[in-house]
Amino acid sequence: METALYLPVKRFLEGLGFSVKGEIQGCDLVALKGDDPPIVVVGELKLSFNLELILQAVDRAGACDEIWVAAKMSIRGKGRESDARYRNLCRRLGFGMLGVTDAGTVEILVEPPTTAPRRNPKQRARLITEHRKRIGDPALGGSTKTPIMTAYRQQALGCAAALALGPRPLKELKPAFPDAQKILHRNVYGWFAPVSRGVYALTASGQQALVTWPQANSTG
Repeated sequence: METALYLPVKRFLEGLGFSVKGEIQGCDLVALKGDDPPIVVVGELKLSFNLELILQAVDRAGACDEIWVAAKMSIRGKGRESDARYRNLCRRLGFGMLGVTDAGTVEILVEPPTTAPRRNPKQRARLITEHRKRIGDPALGGSTKTPIMTAYRQQALGCAAALALGPRPLKELKPAFPDAQKILHRNVYGWFAPVSRGVYALTASGQQALVTWPQANSTG
């Protein structure tokens, strides 16, 4: 699975001084380094180097300063990683290219150029905001068909945990969970129910959410 590539690439970027988190705004991984503004790196993962990997990277390129495509190295070394045309395409597009071995080591196949112009500042800002608000790194990059543990979901779980022992007023939740008012009012997941003005209780589905995500609950 693509998630098997995530930790080796995460460790590689952490070795370069980045803070790395998976599955942010549709990107397999987002890495930040520095402050105001930080350097933003996006990584896209696939089990093999193919056109779909390049197309995903093209979609993300406008939102970051660097982009890396990463895939598993072929056993006999005859995959696209050894195809000069594929490497040249990455160079022309300004993408870095990483190969991950069965042993979990990462090889730089193509170096990305120096930081590129930021062509989509709004999308870039969303990546930075989600990365900074998310507690820890709860989602493996490359995950599919599973709910992503976003910063919003983390705060919602935190609110649910706070209500687990009984109804509480919204004003008691806001110091620990800045988005509590928006989360409880919108009630996207159906976890909360108003019991009186400004006071909320946990629904049965909210109680089940705390069972489903106990680790996420403990972080929030």
